Amino acid sequence: MFASTIFTRAVDPLIPKIAADLAIDAKTAALLSTAFSFPYALVQPVLGAAGDHFGKTRLMNFCLLMVALTALVSAVATSFSLLFAMRVAAGCVAGGMFPIALALLGDLVPVQERQVAIGRLLAVGLSGNLIGASIAGVIADLFGWRGVFGSFGLFTLVVALTAYAALRGRREGKPAPLSLGSAIAGFRSVFADPRAKICFGAVFLEGTFIHGVFPYVALLLLANGETRASIAGVVIAAFGFGGVIYSFLVRTLVARLPQPWLMAAGGSIVAGMLALIALNLLWYEQIAIFAGLGFGFYLLHGSIHVHVTELSASARGAATSLHSSTFFFGQALGPIFYGFTFSHGQAAASLWTGSVVMLAVGLVCARLLRHRSEIEAP
Repeated sequence: MFASTIFTRAVDPLIPKIAADLAIDAKTAALLSTAFSFPYALVQPVLGAAGDHFGKTRLMNFCLLMVALTALVSAVATSFSLLFAMRVAAGCVAGGMFPIALALLGDLVPVQERQVAIGRLLAVGLSGNLIGASIAGVIADLFGWRGVFGSFGLFTLVVALTAYAALRGRREGKPAPLSLGSAIAGFRSVFADPRAKICFGAVFLEGTFIHGVFPYVALLLLANGETRASIAGVVIAAFGFGGVIYSFLVRTLVARLPQPWLMAAGGSIVAGMLALIALNLLWYEQIAIFAGLGFGFYLLHGSIHVHVTELSASARGAATSLHSSTFFFGQALGPIFYGFTFSHGQAAASLWTGSVVMLAVGLVCARLLRHRSEIEAP
């Protein structure tokens, strides 16, 4: 999981350097985030069904290897079109890791313990986000953006080969034939639960209004005179640090507070942090703000995760892949939304809009998401 998430936010601090080196507009370079997120979202239903039928660990190993290879090609790309194509290719296979790991966790962990287990899984993934974003900025300042792709690609390749050697003897049963009818039946079982629309709609809005802003962090800092990619990386990494704090506190929070309270609190914290980002404060103040944003996001998102794993016991891969798909569709739309508003001088207004939307998301989830056992109780 660590290797699979190290690239998630690593490209964002590099946007100004990629734009300068390839002689393109910075807002065009920021579309590399959409190039990754949109195909990631698009192929999720296919990967989820494939994981349910062919084996979750098999799929995860293959996808990790493909991510490594696309990164190594990106390191030697001489045109934006090739770099863009490699980010598209990486997005197509990256979704075969975290969502499938989440489905595997749903298979193995009882629902009463699932939010804590998901918190631990998130901690591993967030460590990748945290280290990836911060180290990417440092490597970019020392060796350029190509050094980031090259070093991360080699690391991921080593991890992929090691994982294959370690897990090749693991038995998951004989692969079942994948048919369109069985896949459709799995997706129908997911949407038979009314919580599906709420969960998927909520994470779509999270992706749009929270993660959509990350490609513009370096540009926001540039407006205050901060040109170092390493500082942009630290600010983005602070989001992951806030998530790590959540992962350490999740057991205590779950034990002491009802889940609706956690979702309402998460949405409220996110709303406050987006409003503060709109003030365009200094970089060291932004570090604290993004840490708060990460904590609030995972407080809300981690609670939604639990409900997603309950949508269908027979098609958890399909449920978690649809969850991830809608989340990344939001991440694909977010940079376009913020890019349009930023270019028209409406950066603050767009962040305030995100603040209001995320407050509403937290309150709606707190009101409408209930576990099946609570709904069926007399």
